[in-house]
Amino acid sequence: MAKYVSINEALALVRDGDYIVTGLGSAEGREFMTNLHTIAGSVKDVLVSNCLPMGAYEFMVNPAYADTFQIDSWFYTPALRKAQANGNVSFIYNHLHLASFKRLCHRKPDIYVGIASMPDKHGYVSLSLSNTYELAMIREAKTVILEINPNAPRTFGDVQLHLNDIDYVVECDYPMPEIADAEPNEKDMIIGKYIADMIHDGDCIQLGIGGIPNAVAASLMDKKDLGVHTEMLTSGMVKLAKAGVITGKNKQINQGKMVAAFAMGTKELYDFIDDNPAVEIRDGAWVNDPHTISQNDNQVSINSTIEIDLFGQCCSESIGHVQFSGTGGQADTAIGAQKSRNGRSIIALYSTAMVKNKATGERVETSKIVPTLKAGAAVSLSRNDIDWLVTEYGAVCLRGTSMADRARLIISVAHPDFREQLTKDAVALGIIKG
Repeated sequence: MAKYVSINEALALVRDGDYIVTGLGSAEGREFMTNLHTIAGSVKDVLVSNCLPMGAYEFMVNPAYADTFQIDSWFYTPALRKAQANGNVSFIYNHLHLASFKRLCHRKPDIYVGIASMPDKHGYVSLSLSNTYELAMIREAKTVILEINPNAPRTFGDVQLHLNDIDYVVECDYPMPEIADAEPNEKDMIIGKYIADMIHDGDCIQLGIGGIPNAVAASLMDKKDLGVHTEMLTSGMVKLAKAGVITGKNKQINQGKMVAAFAMGTKELYDFIDDNPAVEIRDGAWVNDPHTISQNDNQVSINSTIEIDLFGQCCSESIGHVQFSGTGGQADTAIGAQKSRNGRSIIALYSTAMVKNKATGERVETSKIVPTLKAGAAVSLSRNDIDWLVTEYGAVCLRGTSMADRARLIISVAHPDFREQLTKDAVALGIIKG
């Protein structure tokens, strides 16, 4: 019982110059993060690393704490985008499967804070919703603090930890943060149908979250014996599993198991994975390793992007030079799927977006297929790693194409209003002949 402390006692462990790491998304130490700003007057130069933080915590967003807390993040959310204005937020460059390894090469945590399920009769807890980098950080941290919570699902995989390996435990009872299912719109459903037509019975899938992935999931209800090897386990996958579409019987590794590095979604998802041996949350360094991904035949990776240029370069995480989200596992899963026997990697996006005109303030329809990426834009997926491209105007295979052939194919799925100009741009760039 000496390990059990109050949240204030846990916060009192923080010292000047400490480096704190918390779990990804719903696995972050919510009580600790909610109250971290309260010690601002007693500490200085504290660095916090997070990934997809679910809360708009005071220590992050309030400029009054910008001199006390620096935030280095693997993946931005709206709260972190807002906090960038405070000047104390910085992005950690990474491919997800190397996120923990490379960060630990740079700096090891003084404190790890995250969630866990309640201890079982043997004294083991589960890290519950994520092992993207969590266990790797725990092993290197000087002090480990876990918020045990009866609402945290007990999951299987390599997420078990004994109380003997935890320094301090804080008892909490908050609900797990949820992400509501995005209702697919007409464009989502068109794109979802194109992608579903490319997925066959017995394939192994990786999906993300949002309108397009939800539309894909909804369009897969007539498939049989799909498998799951994915970075993120979503509510859409749970619906497919409950419908008997996902069985995993044809997987080459982890047969019959839905494997992910983390889970995030609705209470339906959390209830499904709780104490469910058919689901494994495993180390992101292994789950997202392209070699691991390639070991399942017929692996299909489905990701989205912000914009793509005529060379096939995908910017999926920034608006020009301004960081918007994160690299995550896009390159991991795209490359891994293409290394898989009969595997496919799919990048999906709307052909256009409504963008505010800086001069007039009005929103105008703008092509998301562009001649070249914006200045400073991050290349999340290189032109060498693009495979299939899907918009609401069709699906094209870019595998093995020349620069000229590729540009023509990409233009063919652009919005019709922009195809003529894109063709002129391709000529001006010397990609195709005039």
